Amino acid sequence: MSPGRIPILAFAADVVAVLVFAAAGRLTHDPGEGVAALLGLAVTAAPFILGLAAAWAMPHVRAAPVSLRAGGVVLAGTVVVGLLVRAVVTNRLPPSFVIVTAVTLAALLLGWRGISLLVARRVAHN
Repeated sequence: MSPGRIPILAFAADVVAVLVFAAAGRLTHDPGEGVAALLGLAVTAAPFILGLAAAWAMPHVRAAPVSLRAGGVVLAGTVVVGLLVRAVVTNRLPPSFVIVTAVTLAALLLGWRGISLLVARRVAHN
């Protein structure tokens, strides 16, 4: 795989992680049907996608997107910006939502990076 494709794939993996987070929340609380479900998913994911994009604006994230350090920056940006935007839009931010958001996004955004690093190390040793 060419090194130029790695940031694109890493960004795509992060977007998928945020969409999985938003979809899980929607399925749990307000699944909706058809177009309404897709619009609900978009509205739920949008603040966190905005945070994700802000984090990806950082040069270190783009330079080493698979690193756990980049994952920490992406996690922080996604959670902080996402929660702030959501709090402004909804005028509420329950502590339980903050905790679930942080833990779930940490598992998703750091999880794929950790697995990727383990696979890369294993391949390098073979």
